[in-house]
Amino acid sequence: MDAEQVTVGYEIPEQEFTITRADLVRYAGASGDFNVIHWNERVAREVGLPNVIAHGMFTMGLAIRVVTDWVGDPSAVVEYSCRFTRPVPVPDDSVGTVLTVSAKVTELLDSNRAVISLTAKNDGVTVLGKARAVVTLPA
Repeated sequence: MDAEQVTVGYEIPEQEFTITRADLVRYAGASGDFNVIHWNERVAREVGLPNVIAHGMFTMGLAIRVVTDWVGDPSAVVEYSCRFTRPVPVPDDSVGTVLTVSAKVTELLDSNRAVISLTAKNDGVTVLGKARAVVTLPA
């Protein structure tokens, strides 16, 4: 893929990412975010959540992989933003939950850059709002 092949409306191949409680433990250790709602089901439910939930930044990080895998270089992402619109509940089982991410080129900019809109869903519900990345495309 190079800049000349990319057009507005191009759909980047969808990907699915499985999230388990073990992933949340690893992410907590790597990030230092040990908020109890990410590992204690009782506390998560007491504060009104449906279950233990994935860290927002973990969810955001998984979602951008669709773009970095497609463009072939994580450093090609020059901007990335989103809103956390819904939590991603993670059951305490060996299956976990699935984050489904799709992306589309919505605008071409100068200097071989493109705007990518992402859609991240869990159980059919959008969990990241206004997810948008700007990438530099290979020449």
